[in-house]
This record gives sequence, C-alpha cells and structure tokens, in this order.
Amino acid sequence: MGILRSLLVFLWMAVTVIPFALAIILTAPFVGPDARWWYLARPWLSGAVEAVRLVGGIQYSVEGEQGLPAAEDNQRIILCPKHQSTWETFFFASRMPHPLAYVFKRELLYIPFFGWAMACLNMIHIDRSARGDAWSKVASMGEMLMDRGKWVIMFPEGTRSERGAKGVYKTGAARLAIATGASIVPIAVASARCWPRKSFTFLPGTVAVSFGPPIAPSPGESAADLMDKVSDWIEEEMRRIDPDAYPESERPPDPLEQEAALGAALEEQAAAARAAQGGLHDDNA
Repeated sequence: MGILRSLLVFLWMAVTVIPFALAIILTAPFVGPDARWWYLARPWLSGAVEAVRLVGGIQYSVEGEQGLPAAEDNQRIILCPKHQSTWETFFFASRMPHPLAYVFKRELLYIPFFGWAMACLNMIHIDRSARGDAWSKVASMGEMLMDRGKWVIMFPEGTRSERGAKGVYKTGAARLAIATGASIVPIAVASARCWPRKSFTFLPGTVAVSFGPPIAPSPGESAADLMDKVSDWIEEEMRRIDPDAYPESERPPDPLEQEAALGAALEEQAAAARAAQGGLHDDNA
C-alpha cells in the first residue's frame, strides 16, 4: 500500500510539473519573477505538499512560525533548515511569506521541466567544483535577491542526513549573514521518519517542523562561531521533536516528567516538615 501511495504522488508530480514549468518558462519574458513565483511555482509546490499529505499520508505540525518576520517586513533573512528528505524543499517554498531563493547545485537545472523552470525563478545555482567562484556568486546574488524581498534558503549540511544523524554544518550561510547583515532562522525538521533518505516509499505519520528565533551575527563574530549557534539550536531541537531517533541519554528532559518529579519532591519535603513539626509537638507535650 505504501508503494502504491508513493507511485500515485510521484505520478501526480511528473504529470503536473510539465504545464506549470512550461508556463513559468514561456511567461519569463513578460512576467516578473515574483509574479511567476506566487502564481505558478508556489501553487504547484503547495499542491505537491498536499498530494503527499492526502495520498501519501504524511501530515505535518509547525511550531515557532509566529517568530518569523511579517510579510511586510523586508529585513534580510536566511533560512537554515535541517535536511533529511525532499519533503522540506517543497514545504518551505509553499509556506513562507516571502519568495525564496534556494542555493542549490547546478546539476538540478538539467532535470527536464523542473530544473528548466528553476532557472527562470532567480535562484542561486552553484558549481560545487569551483568553491571560490561559488562563494562569490552566493555573496553577490544573495545580497541582491534579499534586497528585492526574497529570503535565501540554504541547507547547511549540504545534503540529506540520516534520521538521528548530524551532518557537517558548512559555514556558507553564516558567511553570507556576516557579509550582508542578514539574520539566520534555524529550523529543525523531522521528516526522515516519514520519508527516509534514499527511500521511494512514504511512511504515514507526522513531520514535525520547529522554527527557531532569528540569530543575527554579533560584531566581530566569526562564521564558525555563528554557525555553531545555528547547529546547536537545530540539533538540540531535533532531539526534542524526534526523541525516538536518538539514544535515551541524548534526549532532552521531558517537561511533564520534570514537573511531576518536582511536585513529588516538594510533596516529600512538605511531608517531612509535617512529620518534624508533629514530633516537636509531641516533645513539648
């Protein structure tokens, strides 16, 4: 049943991406990139998330979204999500209040229709074999696109990680934040439990998404130190939203269990105080 669900979703994507991609490509000379984002790209991406939800059985829950800047707020923002599956690449584009500029490897441009459409949406595609040129492109285009109202989105681990694993956090997003004065929004995403890395089959369940508070670079702060703040928040939050993926010793304390333990300790102290007071009365008698 899971394979059939997955086949239906991917079939829907393969069929519907063609007309939407053609519309994006053919309207490029006449329609601005933001209009193509809102009226063509975003509806298809939202449809993909809904297809995964309704047919694939993958629901989602979101926390912390109220901490994001409002739609009318044009401050520079870089989104840094945990990357475990393809799901989040569709989800954020379908939900954020600003158009997104993804930083991605240029090989994706060669995917028929999908990649061709991406090339028309003012995103940042890089050649990972030429690191110096890649960074220069990210820095120049990132600043320009953020000033046009886009939010840049970079997956700091670079590739999808296994559930419960921590990838190598690269400093590109932190370097861009320091160079442009942008704030980084760390995001924990537990999607691998429903769409595992390198898996074709969906596992019905709920993807937990948690947005952290924007982190602005401090004066004189290094890119490594800034990225440490981002990765520490993400990895700690991952243990909270997906505790089963981690050894029990690495899980954060359960708030309800902590509250119960505190209540029990206070009750023991109160009982001991009552007993001591009762003994004092007996001695006085």
